[in-house]
Amino acid sequence: MTDSSDKQVSWSSLRSTAMIWLTASMVTFSLLMLAGLAGILLWSGGNWLFDSHAGAAHSGGYLDQLQANLTLLLYGSPNVTGSAAMLPAIVGTVLMIFLMTIVVAPLGVVVAIYLREYARESWYTELLRISIQNLAGVPSIIYGVFGLGFFVYVLGGQMDSWLFAEDLPKPTFGTPGLLWASLTLAMLTLPVVIVSAEEGFARLPDSLREGSLALGATRAETIIHVLLPAASPSILTGVILAIARAAGEVAPLMLVGVVKYAPTLPVNLQAPFIHLEQKFMHLGFLVYDLTLHAHPGEGRLGLVAATSLLLVMVVLGLNLLANSLRQRLRGRYQQSASL
Repeated sequence: MTDSSDKQVSWSSLRSTAMIWLTASMVTFSLLMLAGLAGILLWSGGNWLFDSHAGAAHSGGYLDQLQANLTLLLYGSPNVTGSAAMLPAIVGTVLMIFLMTIVVAPLGVVVAIYLREYARESWYTELLRISIQNLAGVPSIIYGVFGLGFFVYVLGGQMDSWLFAEDLPKPTFGTPGLLWASLTLAMLTLPVVIVSAEEGFARLPDSLREGSLALGATRAETIIHVLLPAASPSILTGVILAIARAAGEVAPLMLVGVVKYAPTLPVNLQAPFIHLEQKFMHLGFLVYDLTLHAHPGEGRLGLVAATSLLLVMVVLGLNLLANSLRQRLRGRYQQSASL
């Protein structure tokens, strides 16, 4: 008996050690891949930003050359082969992500509240959770086809017949545009927000609910004033993941509103300020287009790397903004809980 128990302990210890080393090696491999990708972008993009280009050459030092190349990167120049204005693509990317977040965050939280706080545990709710999790694995191009068929042709066509009948047959909303691209990406990222928000509500102790109800609050008041602030860090985590995925998607956007060149910005100082029906530019599609026509001898690979680095910086800035808000809400909740 002693020998068999010792063998079981040794095998268990061996398996635990093997799993620890396997996990550590996978994490190290992932970090090395990430560092290699970042290094390639920084090296190639940095060389392009500090090199002199036609139309961006400057007689000053490195800082002046960097400023000239950043201006070239943002506004483009007909004298540089393959250059394109990045500023409209940055504006379009940020505006689309902002509109998508306005749609997906409330909708995902409402669905998570229903599943966790109102729905009874039954085959229906279990089937609903499985369906939501499976939606996260659907290829993004399928969402693009759905957005083109439902949002553009069905909803957009009905809006044109109701509100813009005098402009027909020229479509207003019955054509790909900023609104439909934002709604398509909201549908694509909705499962991520739902799962994250539901896990946040599930981790809250029942004492919070029971204490609020014991003090006379209704279930709705408990959810709004107690559970929702406490689960806000998890909700913002889902929003951050949604932003990161939406910023890099290209395939569905090609069907619902993104173009290679848009003559005007979808936002300006004229009412209604945000023109939801307009087509727009996107950094991810711009990287795809530049890569498709890239030739090493023409310096376009450096331009592609600089554009990719710009996209990473935009996504990183949005994530840092959402992360700082999450940390502030978490600190506020911990402080109020300690009181």
